[in-house]
Amino acid sequence: GGLPGIMAQEIIDDSMLDLDTLLALLLGERIRQPLEGRPVPVAELQIELLCQRVRSVFAHQPMLLEVDAPMKVAGDIHGQYYDLLRLFEYGGDPKDMNYLFLGDYVDRGKNSIECVLLLFTFKALYPDNFFVLRGNHECSSINKLYGFFDECKRRYSIKLWKTFGDVFNYMPVCALIDDRILCMHGGLSPDLNSLDQIRDLQRPMDVPDSGLLCDLL
Repeated sequence: GGLPGIMAQEIIDDSMLDLDTLLALLLGERIRQPLEGRPVPVAELQIELLCQRVRSVFAHQPMLLEVDAPMKVAGDIHGQYYDLLRLFEYGGDPKDMNYLFLGDYVDRGKNSIECVLLLFTFKALYPDNFFVLRGNHECSSINKLYGFFDECKRRYSIKLWKTFGDVFNYMPVCALIDDRILCMHGGLSPDLNSLDQIRDLQRPMDVPDSGLLCDLL
C-alpha cells in the first residue's frame, strides 16, 4: 500500500507531503461500498509528515479560537469514518465552508486513523476556516484503553500512536463564535473565571485528572 511514487525514508522532509493526493485517497472511500474497518492505504511516512505539518498549524493558533459565523459545528466522530464522509456530503466542501469539530475523533469505531487523517488534511489545507478542538479521547491515557492504541499498533506502529498523541497535545480546547457562543467538548469548569485562563494554557499539554483543562474536555 501507500501513496504512488512515495517511498518511506528516514529523513522527514516536509516537501514530500502531498496533501492533494492524500485527500483524494481518503475521499475515494465515498464511491465504495461502506465497510467499517476497511483501511485506506496511506503510507506511514505521509502520516508522520501530515502530523508534523498540522502540529505546527495548531502551535501557531491560540488555545481559545475566536471565529466568525456562519460556522458548521459537529460533535463526536469516534472512528466512524463513513459517517464523517456523509457529514461533509451533507454540510458541503470545507474549501467553501467554515467547520468546527468539538473533539472525540478516535476510539470505539473501527476507522479512527482515517477520521483523524481526513480532519488533519482539511486542517492543513484550510487552516483559517477549518477548526478541530480537542476532546477527552484526544488524550493518550484515554485512547490507549478504548481502541485507538490497538488500531495504530495493529495497522502501523506504537511510534505512530505516540506521534498522534504529540499532535493532540497541541490542539485548541475552546472556540468562541462571534464573541457570543463558547464551544468546547466537555463543559464549563468551576475553575473558569476568565477566558484568559484558556488563552494562557501552555502547550504541549497532557490532560490532568482534574482542574480546568480536564473539565473543558
